[in-house]
Amino acid sequence: MNFDALQRRVRRAEAVVQVRSEETTRQWGALNSVWRSAWTPGRIVIAGLAGGFLAGKLEPGGAFSGARWLQMIGSVSGLVASAQASVASFAAAAAGMAAEAAGDAAEGAEQAAEAAQAPARDTTTANPMPPRAAEAATELSES
Repeated sequence: MNFDALQRRVRRAEAVVQVRSEETTRQWGALNSVWRSAWTPGRIVIAGLAGGFLAGKLEPGGAFSGARWLQMIGSVSGLVASAQASVASFAAAAAGMAAEAAGDAAEGAEQAAEAAQAPARDTTTANPMPPRAAEAATELSES
């Protein structure tokens, strides 16, 4: 396989990764909004009662003591927090790449505008206007 074919494959793979990351970000946003809207106060109370019932049923058997429940809740909350942090960093990286691309486009537009104005500036400096009489007199009196 030649070098050009490898470059095409890399560009295609990078495009696929970009599209997939945008899809993942969009789908995560949808899942996040649905998840948050699903946790109504009534459902939170029901989940608390069910958890309390299970803790009460399993407590006498000794399978789960209060300390173990706290340990499990701490582990799950740490897992959820790290997942949220990784998703937030992924979203920030995607936003950073989008901002960088927009900055590159703006920089290219500025360079094009400067290039278009450069010939106009050169023509004004090539044929300077002669000074008016008052300016010429002031220059002579100052020297």
